Amino acid sequence: MILVTGATGQLASAALAELRARGARAVGGSRTAGNGVRYLDFDDPASLDLRGVSTLVLVSAGYAEDDRVIARHARVVDAAGRDGVSHVVYTSLTTAGDHLGFALAHRVTEQLLRDSGLGFTILRNGLYAELFGALMTWTTDGLESAYGTGALSAVARQDLAVAAAVVAAAPSDHAGKTYDLVGDPITAADVARHLGVRHGSIGLGEYRARLLASDGLLPFQAPMLASIASGVRHGLLSRTSPDLRTLLGRPITDPVAAAARSVAVLRPDRV
Repeated sequence: MILVTGATGQLASAALAELRARGARAVGGSRTAGNGVRYLDFDDPASLDLRGVSTLVLVSAGYAEDDRVIARHARVVDAAGRDGVSHVVYTSLTTAGDHLGFALAHRVTEQLLRDSGLGFTILRNGLYAELFGALMTWTTDGLESAYGTGALSAVARQDLAVAAAVVAAAPSDHAGKTYDLVGDPITAADVARHLGVRHGSIGLGEYRARLLASDGLLPFQAPMLASIASGVRHGLLSRTSPDLRTLLGRPITDPVAAAARSVAVLRPDRV
């Protein structure tokens, strides 16, 4: 049996649906149980019962400080070893993202897996095209961002979900491998052009100030998002790789269109 963690999240739920569509025996795990999803809480060790699971798709439990994320992942890796899981597929961060504010937890988790004695595959996922779009802002003149003219090798979330399903369905074919799952480089101007609007650029200082003034962000999220903008702006996130196309066995989803759809739904009526 395959178990996908974080099954109520967008990436995990899409991977679970893809596995089931391929005829795999797969279940989800989440703090919100029901509808084929079992209770699984990384902060509740008693819930980490992985008996009967052969392959675990460990979707990163981010959205917290590094120490908390790493502790969560360590508990799951320990439970996998204890309960006889034979293979762990981990959704990590693209190789080009080592400088990002949330990279450390991913790299430590990768090392935990290498040291665990478990079979593993590391999926170094590129940043979502949907996130690239969502982090842009609408103005009366069009779109605005702190990306400057920099590019991101963005990837549609659904493509990453399919890649995870491909690996989890045949883990022995991918044992010990690390895949860099990135798309084609796109710019903010590409997204604006796709939507028929202009793109304006703001500086990183102004962007960080806006993030810090936002009521909806947790303390660790502002530097995380600022690091993404800086990495794109200065050309550190535009590395390409054939790995995603190879796993999919088809062309990748157009990342410009995916980013454009993501930001289009955020357009205020008054703009």
